[in-house]
Amino acid sequence: MSEFKNLGSVEIPLSEGEQWAKNYREKGLGDVDGKKKVTGYLIPLETLKLVLAQDIDAVRAYKGINNAGEQILMFVGTKLNEETGIYEDVFVNGSGLHLRAPEPIIYDATRPVPPYGDPNSPMG
Repeated sequence: MSEFKNLGSVEIPLSEGEQWAKNYREKGLGDVDGKKKVTGYLIPLETLKLVLAQDIDAVRAYKGINNAGEQILMFVGTKLNEETGIYEDVFVNGSGLHLRAPEPIIYDATRPVPPYGDPNSPMG
């Protein structure tokens, strides 16, 4: 899908992305709890494949802090409710492999940037 309902193109030029990243670094929240601000996330391919394998229209990312104190993103599939125009969160049951009991799951395993960034990337 190259157009996302009411959000314009999902593709932006690298130069614009660089500027947005710079804006965030310069005007963002600063240090959080004495740690350097997270400016990006390393997202395992498995995380993306699992969430995209669902019968969904879009993916929503929620921010959180994991048990190790790292800022992370959590991904939830969404379906468009045609009547309300709202993308509603869709939760699937987990396999139980990593849970005490099968229950609805979301996807994580992201790692914050820094320190998991590419020091040579124009995105900073």
